[in-house]
Amino acid sequence: MAAQRSSLMQSHQSWTDDLPLCQLCGVGSAPNCVYSPDGQGTQSHPNEDGHFCFSTESCFLYGVFNGFDGSRVASFVSQRLTAELLLGQLSTGHTDADVARILSQAFDVVEKSYFETIDDALAEKANLQTQLPEGIYPSAQTQKIAERLKTLEQEVSGGATAIVALILNDKLYIANVGTNRALLCKTTTDGQNQVIQIGRAHTPDNEDELSRLAQLGLDPVRLRQTGLISGQSSTRRIGDYKVKFNYTDIDVLSAAKQKPIISEPEIHGGQSLEGVMGFLLLMSEGLIKALESAHGPEQVNQEIVAMVAAELAQQSSLEAAAQSVVERVKRLHHDVYVSGRQRASHCSRHEDMTLLIRVINYTLADGSLTPTQGGRIYPVSVPYSNHQSTSKTSVMLSLVMPAQGTLTNGSSTASTLEGDTPTAGPLTALIPLTIDTSQPISESPGPAPPSDPAPLCVCAPPLSQSPTATLQSSTTHTQSSSSSSGDGSLFRQRGSQAAQPDETGPVPPYVDFTQFYRLWGSDHSEGQGLSGDLGPQ
Repeated sequence: MAAQRSSLMQSHQSWTDDLPLCQLCGVGSAPNCVYSPDGQGTQSHPNEDGHFCFSTESCFLYGVFNGFDGSRVASFVSQRLTAELLLGQLSTGHTDADVARILSQAFDVVEKSYFETIDDALAEKANLQTQLPEGIYPSAQTQKIAERLKTLEQEVSGGATAIVALILNDKLYIANVGTNRALLCKTTTDGQNQVIQIGRAHTPDNEDELSRLAQLGLDPVRLRQTGLISGQSSTRRIGDYKVKFNYTDIDVLSAAKQKPIISEPEIHGGQSLEGVMGFLLLMSEGLIKALESAHGPEQVNQEIVAMVAAELAQQSSLEAAAQSVVERVKRLHHDVYVSGRQRASHCSRHEDMTLLIRVINYTLADGSLTPTQGGRIYPVSVPYSNHQSTSKTSVMLSLVMPAQGTLTNGSSTASTLEGDTPTAGPLTALIPLTIDTSQPISESPGPAPPSDPAPLCVCAPPLSQSPTATLQSSTTHTQSSSSSSGDGSLFRQRGSQAAQPDETGPVPPYVDFTQFYRLWGSDHSEGQGLSGDLGPQ
């Protein structure tokens, strides 16, 4: 039986081999992590997320899957769902209602197919459970049965949530099951990024979900208080046989008249993409929760969109942009934990993170028009504040060294700002700043640093390139239509000529600290035997 199940699962791997990958999207990911008290991270389990991005002559299909209790369900769904949608089921002649019906049927078929693959294991598990005597001291035989039951439980347990995007006839359809998220960012005519969240997470905090469950005889107040249902917050999920077949044994679900935890997707669309310029984001729950833990849930959508816009303006590929955004969120989460600040207690761990970026009518920029050309970004913390402002913003400062490659153009959050003073709070876009390598860098007075520093990103350059610094900033306005744009100025551009590497390879220093060390030494030498001629050794 086990060999048959293994053979069946292996056969699924060839179903999508011949489908072309979409070249208009990029995916970034990071595994789960648990921090020790000293800030060291350890992966607690294998990565359980999954994704796909395919294109055909008539449509594009994308998906992000958040697995739990193993990656089996997420892997199965990502393979089988594609086969249920891209092997002739969809055509350009279908209406919105047809597409919604096909998507719903596909999810239903995929879950039923998954349960068929574990039928034998469930039957064997049920049979072995009847052979376990009660109240008898364990023998060698009962120990063997218990070990087999444990193996079978690992084989059949687990589930997944899913967010799927379909583009057909220049229309966007979103199918959501669970707690992942889809964001559509449109660049408006006035140069702002309009952020639209498509759908809501299926949790006890969702009033529509509570209403659905109440109609089945469940207590909505108790559901909201319970929060987690069989270890998960989602009220819709694929797989997870315990809550699908044994829900009457789960206290909070036992009063349901019929199956309360379902795999039926909530479908939105079709939304016309005609004339739209921007990008679509599909995010796993782990990425959303990590940023919410670090900064709070209020501006997560705007922060992610601003990070993506900034990276699209810097990175040489969509894959690099997506991965850099995930790395930013990962480092922000870690920095909050080690800082000991107010939200540190929320950041002791994060789950697997996946981000899929799909650009829409996005044109590639000429790399010569921008001072940055790619580079890997690693966020760290730097203080910044302006107490005179009242609008809600934040700052992301990057020291980015250029790399070879063509740039993908960002949106209007990347702008060069002149004389205005920036505002305080969370903010993210691009402002180029060239470091003058031929003159000392003057320092202008600035506002006092806040207690919670904003993130700074630094990356290492190729030796053949000259250093360039960029300041990323945008203002996020809380309005009925969420948007983010750049406004204000922190630095002014200065003319420069790139320093050339010396014969040993490094670029020679261009800031003279001799006077600083001389003054420092004279102030501290008295009574300590220190000379005034201090400097780096």
